[in-house]
Amino acid sequence: MVVFNPFSSYKATASKWITIFDSAFYPDSLDEAKILYEKVLERFTELVNQAESSANLLQLITEDPDPLRIQLLRIFRRYVSPDTSVEMIKRKTKILSIIDDFGDRFRNLHEVRKKLKARPIPDEALMAILLEQKTRGQKGYDLTEAFFSHFRKTFGEHYLIQGPIRGGRDVMLNEVLDNWETKTPADILISRLDGTPLVVGFARYDSDRGGSQEDDRTGGNRDKITDIFKYADTYEVPLKVFFLNDGPGLLLGSMWNDYASLESNGNGRIMVCTLKMLDDRFTKDWLDS
Repeated sequence: MVVFNPFSSYKATASKWITIFDSAFYPDSLDEAKILYEKVLERFTELVNQAESSANLLQLITEDPDPLRIQLLRIFRRYVSPDTSVEMIKRKTKILSIIDDFGDRFRNLHEVRKKLKARPIPDEALMAILLEQKTRGQKGYDLTEAFFSHFRKTFGEHYLIQGPIRGGRDVMLNEVLDNWETKTPADILISRLDGTPLVVGFARYDSDRGGSQEDDRTGGNRDKITDIFKYADTYEVPLKVFFLNDGPGLLLGSMWNDYASLESNGNGRIMVCTLKMLDDRFTKDWLDS
């Protein structure tokens, strides 16, 4: 068994091991928000004035091309239908059923026009909200991109790695592991050059975290570990589990201790790392162990 300094041993200097990805200051971010969304708000106003009803407004929005249509739907959701997510209403083939199921809860078009007219032009508050939503997952993408870059530079000649570097489809374990039955997404799969799977990885950047979310995360991680180790033992595959976690949220509540506990119970088959720990801990010896 490979011996490495446990994740718990870094807690005394935890803040030194956290990666901080830059965030825009307020109100500086409004400059970018205006560039991205001012024309979208203008188009939304045009469609509101053209529409015959709130349901018809949704149909008109659906006729606009992407990516403008998606941005218009984000505004539609806030003004007209907070009950429906953008993921729900972006499917064009489902628009009529959405109207049937939720249309009675759409805000009346007359009221929409009234509310819209009462807002300043440009509506900086709404543009700031839209920008925040757009950048919500950005730091997670930055995290995985940095890891993949490090891995390929350090281990690229020795191992294969799969996973979405930024946005993209997760690694589905039922598609890459023989006899894995359930649809289980992962962020990282590392294999030997002969295709033998070695590591299943999960990446998360926490800007903040607390309360019941900590309990949910810990329980979910334990379930993943149980399933992966059961599979590895059944089919005699040398699988380990890797948690790439970073961000100031790790310093809040019990997060650091929770991850340290997960790692300590793995008998060397589980590793938790931030980006700054990779050189010290995420080694070829561990990958091959």
